[in-house]
Amino acid sequence: MGWNVFEGPGGPPERSADHFVASPFTRLARVHALQVAGDALIALALANSLFFSIPSGEARGQVALYLVLTMAPFAVISPFIGPAIDRAANGRRLMVILIAFSRVLIGLFMIGNLDDLLLFPAALLMLVSGKAYGIAKSAIVPTTVSTDQELIEANSKLSIITGFSGLAAGIPGVILGWIGGPTWIIGFAIVVFAVGTVLAFSLPHAAVAAEPVGEAEEAELRSRGIFLAASSMGLMRAIVGFLVFLLAFAMREQPTWHLGFAVGASVLGSFVGSVLAPRVRRTTQEEDILVGSMLLATLAALLAAWTGGLGAAVLVAFAVGFSANTAKLAFDSIVQRDAPDANRGRSFAKFETRFQIFWVVGAFIPVVLHLPARLGYLTIAVAAGFAGVTYWIGRRDAAAGRPPRTSRGSRRPPRPPREERDRTDVSPPPDPTVVDDVLAIPHPGVVEDFLPPGPTGVGDVPDASAPDGAEDPLAPGPDRRPRNPGRRPNATGPTRKPPGASRRRRPTQRNPHRRDP
Repeated sequence: MGWNVFEGPGGPPERSADHFVASPFTRLARVHALQVAGDALIALALANSLFFSIPSGEARGQVALYLVLTMAPFAVISPFIGPAIDRAANGRRLMVILIAFSRVLIGLFMIGNLDDLLLFPAALLMLVSGKAYGIAKSAIVPTTVSTDQELIEANSKLSIITGFSGLAAGIPGVILGWIGGPTWIIGFAIVVFAVGTVLAFSLPHAAVAAEPVGEAEEAELRSRGIFLAASSMGLMRAIVGFLVFLLAFAMREQPTWHLGFAVGASVLGSFVGSVLAPRVRRTTQEEDILVGSMLLATLAALLAAWTGGLGAAVLVAFAVGFSANTAKLAFDSIVQRDAPDANRGRSFAKFETRFQIFWVVGAFIPVVLHLPARLGYLTIAVAAGFAGVTYWIGRRDAAAGRPPRTSRGSRRPPRPPREERDRTDVSPPPDPTVVDDVLAIPHPGVVEDFLPPGPTGVGDVPDASAPDGAEDPLAPGPDRRPRNPGRRPNATGPTRKPPGASRRRRPTQRNPHRRDP
């Protein structure tokens, strides 16, 4: 029957005699296709509206302002409400439904304000809702599969659907724009979002994470390998956001189809990366795929900075789209491998939230700074090269068992676990009322050296065979002091000087009444 992207990773869905029963992944794939198609239509409508018609300086100020006002609350609130939504029985499903319906309302608002500055906050709200959907989708995908291998296949299929849906929606969007302008395009996007809202009610009723985060999951997600991979992936997402607004402002004075050509190259690069990444993963480690993605983006950006023009924009858009999608699939595999005890939906949603914040930071740079296209390509090359080199060095040090480097390049020893940091092993002080037992035990050749000379010329050692009741010369007296308080040995050995050592004696005064013989 062939390979169907809408078919679940576990095989074809079950069929009954009465009706068709779609698998959970198939239902999610349909909703995802409609959301991506709506995003493509909105982007096409904005290219022919006031968004790219007003002066560049005024547009930069509006975009920067609304980017901060819309994305900053999202970045601050999402890490706190995310865990609560994951524990709810229908939390992420309800989130997808509300997002799809809100996009219908935002589209209706945009139709009435295409020639007004209110178009900017509406466009940014549409962008925020798209980012929120991406987080919810990342959390729902693990609930539609049963094994980690199916999860990898599911993510790959969703990436392919993204490329197909964007290209499929662009064809009728161009036709509607030629007939009725941006209004018709946004109207078609509203219909697509409305259908997606209805289909979102069919998503599976399942809690993403019924239990709170455990110690094993927290430790695994904070491991050195996942931290290094997440840092590199975050920089790649920042590069994607940087490139989007760099091309949007650099091509304002060029024909609209130039920007459309670059966007199409990015979608094509994502599609090719989704097709090739699972095949490359069978013969190559995930870490090598991540480093290779960064290296490809670096080389393409350097070539684009050297050549310039429309071809350079298309090249860097294709390379960044390919690298970002391939790196994301490799990162998902690393998390599945190095964090077997972690909840997939919760962990993917957490990382996706961080990646979206990186995207916003990267997008903010070309909005507030007037960067030429070539300088922007060079910035992408530096960022991608830095991400690849630091990840490669960190991975090599981790494999060799060396501690991570500090900002000055020195080695930092690993910190002990939190529960062991405040522990101190201090022995209690000795009890002064306890008499050393060494004096009560015969030690031939040792104790004799430290006792006063007895009648035989040596120290009197107590006889172990003495009858009961006999007086022990070493037993403490009534004042609890030893009767023969000789110099006792300590833990390190005798305290007297060995025989033959020079001794300095004090000068004594001669007795005047003493007669010499």
